[in-house]
Amino acid sequence: MSPADRPRRSVHEVSASDPIADRRPPPWLPRALVQVVLAAILAVVAFRVLGSLRGVISTVVIAFILALAMEPAVNGLVRHRWRRGPATATVMLGGLVAVVALVAVFGNLFVTQLGQLLTALDDALVAFRANLDPALAGRIPDRQAIVTEALERYGADLASGILGVGGVLAAGFLTATGVLLIAFYMLAAGPRLRIAICRPLEPIRQARVLAMWAIAQEKLSGFIGSRVVLALVSATCTSIFLGLIGIGYALPLGLFVGIVSQFVPTVGTYIAGALPVAVAGAQSIGLGLAVLAWIIAYQQFENLILSPRVSSRALEINPAVSFVAVIAFGAVLGPIGAFVGLPLAATAQAVISTYLRRHELIDSALLRDDPVARRRRGGPPAGPEQPDPGAAPPTAATA
Repeated sequence: MSPADRPRRSVHEVSASDPIADRRPPPWLPRALVQVVLAAILAVVAFRVLGSLRGVISTVVIAFILALAMEPAVNGLVRHRWRRGPATATVMLGGLVAVVALVAVFGNLFVTQLGQLLTALDDALVAFRANLDPALAGRIPDRQAIVTEALERYGADLASGILGVGGVLAAGFLTATGVLLIAFYMLAAGPRLRIAICRPLEPIRQARVLAMWAIAQEKLSGFIGSRVVLALVSATCTSIFLGLIGIGYALPLGLFVGIVSQFVPTVGTYIAGALPVAVAGAQSIGLGLAVLAWIIAYQQFENLILSPRVSSRALEINPAVSFVAVIAFGAVLGPIGAFVGLPLAATAQAVISTYLRRHELIDSALLRDDPVARRRRGGPPAGPEQPDPGAAPPTAATA
């Protein structure tokens, strides 16, 4: 019998008769191992590249958010027959002037308050030394001796700290310049940027991209607009209150409270209230307590009455979601990410809520409050115990 005429055995027969065949790997295993190794290498390289480009990515993201926020104002000028380039420059220049004016006002207030504090401490030290015994007072150094000793001890650390602050300010200036330039180019491009993004996509994907762009712009503009209104109301009311009780620099302090409480996430309310309380407390303890009571009362009024009415058309974010968003974006994008965390979370929630598919809920006690607890609070019973208003009244037979 020739080899060609011999019957061929199946794979199972060969494996059963030949123990060496059982130890042979499948033919696809080497290729799969190579693909896994290549995927791991590409993942490590991509992770390192993204880590190196973290600053660039954060700059582009912040510039994109800034461009989305300013685009409605630019579009309004374009509708009034402005060219897009001059309209973009006008809007951005107006925003810069407002920011510089606020920084100048707050900087003047800070320097003035710091000078008054140092003068008060010096006067208190002189009065304290004057009331002591001359022999004991001679052991307490005066202001000149304290300053000289501090410079001798901490002069080098102070110089290095000043250099470090200068480096941080220079890096911040470069980052802000990059953000403004990228935002200007995005705004000046306008529809041309969206055309360049949509050109490689299919029509159905183009529609989705443009719809998400419109949702992000609407929600972000509404979010920032509502915050601006709340900041103006808070600044006006706080300035009037501080002026009525006789606190100096009432207008700058009111502006500080309004802006910081609305645009600094999570801890903005506490930071905003700390400065006017400290300034009032420097005058008298009673004024400090009065300002503290006003800050607490106004915050309750804003949270319960004013904010729901002003933000009715904007996106409301759950406090837990906003807190997590601030932490997450701050960890990814640094300190600036904490400031843009809320707008990014609002935009993401709007997009997800638009395209997320919703289903009917099942009947479960975990999806409603306890009826006994609702009766104790004076509310109607929940779940099946609550009568259906559209149902027919029960008859004698059904009763």
